[in-house]
Amino acid sequence: MTSWDELRAGGYVTAGVAMGSLTTYKLGGPARWFCEASSAAAAADVIRAASRKGIDILVLGRGSNLVFSDAGYDGLVIRLSGRFKEVRIDREAETVSAGAAAPLPVLARRAGRAALGGLEFYVGIPGSVGGAVTMNAGFYGAETADVAISASILDMRSGEIVERDASDLEFGYRRSSVGGDDLVLEASFAVEPGEAGRISARMREATRWRRENQPGGTLNAGSVFRNPPGDAAGRLIDSLGLKGLRRGGARVSTRHANFFVADPGAAAQDVYDLVHEVRRLVRERAGVLLEPEVRFAGRFRGVLDEARGGQRA
Repeated sequence: MTSWDELRAGGYVTAGVAMGSLTTYKLGGPARWFCEASSAAAAADVIRAASRKGIDILVLGRGSNLVFSDAGYDGLVIRLSGRFKEVRIDREAETVSAGAAAPLPVLARRAGRAALGGLEFYVGIPGSVGGAVTMNAGFYGAETADVAISASILDMRSGEIVERDASDLEFGYRRSSVGGDDLVLEASFAVEPGEAGRISARMREATRWRRENQPGGTLNAGSVFRNPPGDAAGRLIDSLGLKGLRRGGARVSTRHANFFVADPGAAAQDVYDLVHEVRRLVRERAGVLLEPEVRFAGRFRGVLDEARGGQRA
């Protein structure tokens, strides 16, 4: 059994790694400990050792729905790499399998080049396969629940790897049964043969829609809030005149009210303050309590270590 000190001495765990560059907001301080694992065995070793030391663990994907505090994260951030970025195509079985660290746009385009359709919607989601399974990520009228077959998951408590079929994943709106003690390693998706040109055209349509309706060229984390039942969070925020609302260097986008943009010089605390101010105003003025999709890790004024465990997109 490898000890924490041995892992540090071997370079498997690094201290004080800046987290801002690993998220789409580009904000936040360093993680106390950081590990990039290229195998399930390596991930399990580090997780076991950290757990024995009582160290909090946060799994990071592509950082597309996560904000680290300006002070950083006083725990272990683990990110999968290496073979976990691979995409494998099985034409005979009409399936595509991908490691949890594979970027969703890469997954969509790899399938498209192989003339396999069904994953086109992933071209518009900047997250990873692991985050997509965990959060049932969706875009452009489709979601992960529509295409997922199964996922390989490491139970971070026991160290056991289990296969869960789509029915066991209990997909719902932006959620699944994947919990804070689960680490998605790989997932398989159903695809169908098609014509590569048409599949590519559908991806271009999705990309064009995103470019026309969402703020591009800015630092943001995609949709900030989940849509409430029977409504859209962006419409609700817009109806209250909150587009352009600012807290420090963070503001509600004037193009899409459910996107919050970080301007140059913004702090992570500004994003946190804006998210919670908008949430408060919507509750007071419309009687709707919005549920954030974006998560916060570390110490913020008003909250302590909100994001514990779990897999981030």
